[in-house]
Amino acid sequence: MELKAYRGHIRNHRALCAELGISGELSREEREKEILCRGYEKWGTDLPEHLYGMFAFAIEDGDKTICFRDHFGTKPFYYALSGGKLLYGTMIRDIIDTEGFEKELNLPLLQIYLSLTYPAGEETFFKGVKKLMPGHYLVYENGKVTVTRYWTPEFHPDDSKTAEEWADEIHETLKQMMYEVKTDDETAESFLSGGVDSSYVLAMSDAKRANSCGYDEERFDESRVAAKTAEILGVEHSVAKITPEQFFEVVPYVMKNMEQPLGDASAIVFTLGCLATAKHTKLCYSGEGADEFFGGYNMYRNAERYGDELRNFYVGNTNIMKEDEKKRLLLSYDPEVLPIDLVKHIYDETEGLDPLTKMSDVDIQIWLEGDIYLNVDKMSTAAGLEVRMPLTDRRVFDIASRMPSRFKVTEEQNKVAFRMAAAKVLPEEIAFRKKLGFIVPIRLWLADERYNGDVRRLLNSDIAAKFFNTDELSAIYIEYINGNSDLWRKIWTVYTFLVWYEEYFIRR
Repeated sequence: MELKAYRGHIRNHRALCAELGISGELSREEREKEILCRGYEKWGTDLPEHLYGMFAFAIEDGDKTICFRDHFGTKPFYYALSGGKLLYGTMIRDIIDTEGFEKELNLPLLQIYLSLTYPAGEETFFKGVKKLMPGHYLVYENGKVTVTRYWTPEFHPDDSKTAEEWADEIHETLKQMMYEVKTDDETAESFLSGGVDSSYVLAMSDAKRANSCGYDEERFDESRVAAKTAEILGVEHSVAKITPEQFFEVVPYVMKNMEQPLGDASAIVFTLGCLATAKHTKLCYSGEGADEFFGGYNMYRNAERYGDELRNFYVGNTNIMKEDEKKRLLLSYDPEVLPIDLVKHIYDETEGLDPLTKMSDVDIQIWLEGDIYLNVDKMSTAAGLEVRMPLTDRRVFDIASRMPSRFKVTEEQNKVAFRMAAAKVLPEEIAFRKKLGFIVPIRLWLADERYNGDVRRLLNSDIAAKFFNTDELSAIYIEYINGNSDLWRKIWTVYTFLVWYEEYFIRR
């Protein structure tokens, strides 16, 4: 038996080492190898149920290969059948760089991408290469691939607790997470925005330095608020000031290392933040997961109003192009390829639950994996930085899965009980600060001819003409330049696809 292609961090390694008879003196690499191999020998494909943390790996056991991906998809895993062999890895390049593999665009995914701005579902932009989805394992034996789902998010609201009791449970659980999330010989820093999630993680950690991104454009700049948080918590604070020149210059690097196009503009800023942070640490905390688990997005306040209509339109956190727009824009449009089909099974799983729970579950299963965790993993890895996310944990999700929606979102506030937990270690003005999101001045920069030269080049290129009705594309761009700044997401989503395509199919 041999461990292959492993990337991740096993949080409950102390308990597992004790249970499996593994020496605590081993290096992290050897320790986790032993945990996964001995754990598989003991529990077989039930192994993930004994693991807390983030992981993607394969085990070759004789003529059989078994591949696992963690419950939420924090680490990616890809596979393909080619030449009678199973190709796999935690990077797409592990597959497409294999001798004999024919690299070809998976065109239907572009249609999904133009709505969602990220590669959702099990398909990738490379034909024949698939993602092993979160909470799944794969068995390859006798030339056959079998994929099994081992974990499904379930929600069982418990009305017996008060908001204060939920806050207490969150807080006590996070204390345990922070004990497990690193060892005593590791030194970690923390990312810090102006929001409650990263502030709470920082306050609960032993990090002595926090890292933020900022802009000269004051209304977009949260680093000033982050600086006040760092001062209150008594930690050093670094700010990576992002200029529009830096932002556009790094886009090809981002799309190359992302391995698939991603139309989330904050990914560019996150990349620059990772590159700056990696100059002085190799380990950093981040606060992903709380928004989806505990009702953090402002749109969740509309959940009750949407009601049963959700299953007809809600496909996740982003939905920037409708079908009629894509039909006009794309040279190749298939009416059978619809984003809503990706989430139908989720609505079936949440039948009878309240609208907020349905929206949250869509985002947990589709958006987190397809956008947030993809970005965090790919760009931190490219920078040589390891990012650990204490709030992304089954034990934290377990609290959220039992918490009634009224303790998550009200008309006045989101993440209600979570903020109450954070207020145990943060001033109320930070714990209850209104959510802004990871905002970027891109809607301004994208229209500025001092910075958008490459955008204009690609929108008018032969590459664009391969996929898009260029008259329609030009009309969208002109309307944007003439003042309809809401169109920036459509321009940016097309542009990032074109940059990615050029990197992988033209420049090679």
